[in-house]
Amino acid sequence: MSQRRPTLANVATEAGVSKAAVSRVINDAPGVSPQTREHVRRVIAELGYRPDPVARALASGHGDVVELVIVDDASVFASSPYYGRITAGILQEIAGSNAQLRVHVVDELSTAALLNRIAASVSLGVLLVNVPPKPAAEFYRLCERVVTIGPTVPGLPFVGMENPEGAYAAVQHLHETGRRRIAALHGLEGNSCADGRREGYRRAVREFGLPEISATGKFRREAGYELTQRLLAEEPGIDAIFAGCDLLATGAMQALTDAGRRIPEDVAVVGFDNSVIAECTNPPMSSVHQPVEQMAAAATRALVNRQIVPHWRCVFPARLQIRRSTAA
Repeated sequence: MSQRRPTLANVATEAGVSKAAVSRVINDAPGVSPQTREHVRRVIAELGYRPDPVARALASGHGDVVELVIVDDASVFASSPYYGRITAGILQEIAGSNAQLRVHVVDELSTAALLNRIAASVSLGVLLVNVPPKPAAEFYRLCERVVTIGPTVPGLPFVGMENPEGAYAAVQHLHETGRRRIAALHGLEGNSCADGRREGYRRAVREFGLPEISATGKFRREAGYELTQRLLAEEPGIDAIFAGCDLLATGAMQALTDAGRRIPEDVAVVGFDNSVIAECTNPPMSSVHQPVEQMAAAATRALVNRQIVPHWRCVFPARLQIRRSTAA
C-alpha cells in the first residue's frame, strides 16, 4: 500500500468484497453477513481507512456529526446532572449549524467494539467520557479527531480542570473553619478526575497534619450513603466530609441525617461539581465548581474548528462555592 490515504476501493480489494459491501458496513446498513461485517471492520482498522466526512454528509443528506461516547450504565446517564451538563454544552456550541449530536452510552465490555465502528465513519469528531485508557489509546490510533473529558493517555487531547487544586481548596476551607477529622469519599481509582481529587485531598491533609480518613466507591448517591455509614461506624469522630462529586455528597448528607448528625454543626460537607443539586440540598451544599458545560463546549469547538493536535489540552481553574453546609 502506498503512503496515500487508503480509499474505499482499497478496503474492498483487501477484504475481497465489493465496494457496495464495504459501504454497507460503514453505514451499518443491512445486506452483509455478521462474519463479513466483522472481517471488513478489521480490514478498515488495519488500513486506517476513514471515510471523507463531506462525502458522507452529501450522500446521507445530513450535516456533520459530533459523536459523544459515555462509558456508564444507561440508567445513570438518565439521572446524572453531569452527563446532562456535558450534553448541554455540546448542543450550545453546535446550535445554529448543520452539525448534529449522536450520543452513545455503552458498558465497558462493549466499548472497544463501539469505538471500532465509529472510527470507520467519523465526521466532525468524537468526545470520550469515562473511556478507559486502553480503548481510548487504540481509538486515537485510528482517529485523530478525538477529545477526552479528563486526561487518559499521553498525547491524547483532553479538556479538564484543576482537580487536585479543587480538592485541596475544599479541605483547606474545612480546616480553616475548625475541622480536624476530615474524611473523604473518593471515586474509583483509574478515573482521572477521581485520581486528581484524591491527590489534592491527600496533599492537603498531609500539609495540615491531619489523619487521612477515606473510602472509595462509584460516583453514585447510593455509594455516598453506604460509604458514610461505614465511616461513621469506623471513625465516629469525623467532623467533616469531602466528597469527590455532588452525588456522593448527597448520599453522605442523607446518611448523616439518618444517623442524627447535624449539618454543619456536627459534620460539615463539601461536594465537587457545583451542579444544581448542590443548591437544592438541605442545607445548601458547598461544592467545588466544575464548569462542565464550558468544558464540553471547548472540546466541541476545537473539533469543529479542526484545532486538535497531539498533546492539545484545555484546563479550567477550580473554584470553591461556599454554602451553608460548611458554615463555621
